[in-house]
Amino acid sequence: MNRNNLTEAVRQTLQRFTEPHGAHYGVVPTAPTEDGVPLTGVAVAVGEAHAALKEAAIIASSLPDNYLLTRIPVRKEALSSSSIEGTNSTLDELLSVEEDDTERNDATHQVRDYAIALEKVVPQARELGTSIFTLDLIRDLHAATMRSDADYRDPIGHFRNRVVWIGGGDISQSTYNPPPPQYVASCMEDHIHYLHADGMQVMNQDFITRMAIAHAHFEGVHPFRDGNGRVGRLLLPVMMAAEGYEPVYLSSFIEENKQRYYDGLKAAQQRLDYSPLVVFVANAIKESVHELKRLRTDLADLRDDWLQRDKLREGSAARRALDVLQEYPVLTVGRLSKLLDVSFPAASNAVDKLMEIGILIEKTGYQRNRLFTAPEAVELLNRPFGEYEPGVLICTES
Repeated sequence: MNRNNLTEAVRQTLQRFTEPHGAHYGVVPTAPTEDGVPLTGVAVAVGEAHAALKEAAIIASSLPDNYLLTRIPVRKEALSSSSIEGTNSTLDELLSVEEDDTERNDATHQVRDYAIALEKVVPQARELGTSIFTLDLIRDLHAATMRSDADYRDPIGHFRNRVVWIGGGDISQSTYNPPPPQYVASCMEDHIHYLHADGMQVMNQDFITRMAIAHAHFEGVHPFRDGNGRVGRLLLPVMMAAEGYEPVYLSSFIEENKQRYYDGLKAAQQRLDYSPLVVFVANAIKESVHELKRLRTDLADLRDDWLQRDKLREGSAARRALDVLQEYPVLTVGRLSKLLDVSFPAASNAVDKLMEIGILIEKTGYQRNRLFTAPEAVELLNRPFGEYEPGVLICTES
């Protein structure tokens, strides 16, 4: 880590590592400030992000089952956040393993664990508010997201007891050194105190700024040997839910803009310059809500197209299944039977009808425990983030 890249205030927090890394130092991040922080060029992006959060709340209130903001976005969040860390799976694989778990796939199980953790903690955050944030929560989220990682050798859910560094093949080439392990617990106590949002930060900092500050601090502490990125990004929608916002899942945007994300973190951690990361988080929220709106429109268009293929009887299981397929584009007959609250034979007949008109296909080739998929829906749900029109720029106010 080059000290010349650190601002003087950060250099003053350096603490020497023990051997065999005694020639190197780690940054011990100070507690996230409750005062205002100097920001330049963020006003437009932050304003648009707050408007997008209001749009997300309106969308959520208009959806009876709220599925567009839950099941599929949670799984895409899990896929993208895991992909950033080099754990790659696909939406089709993830949805398939949730229906049929007989074929072990470590990467897909890691992604599934992340999605399950999100589905559990976000409702708790809505109910408990910021009191949900505890050291135990952080440890539990790490354990939940890392339990299927066969390469992780430390005890899951435990803060690290070793030196780590970010960037470079070895510590001599690192771009940033988190604190020595003996400082991790106290740094995380500072982090939890900030997340409780019961101090002056709620008066001096807007919510988008607080998200950026909290995220930079967590990643700067790097409390675990591995899995910090996943847990840190998971905490972003938890923060939104805890403070009364509709959670917006940002990892797909982050995956498509990784270098800007890393640059924003470096500016905050090395120079205490939060402006790039605040703008990045604001843009991530705005563009993620835009993507959600476009997905909602395209799914409605797809359903209309399906209805034109055959005159499905109003109220029939086959017609009702069209709405289910937007949330469960890969499913079994048993799953459809439960979702529609109909008998297994009725669900089977509906599947046969939807296969006949080309909406569903059988993907396993089995005689029993068959999986069915709506490939058009899967393709739509699985498309890359941010296919922006030529000439449309993401706001980077200067």
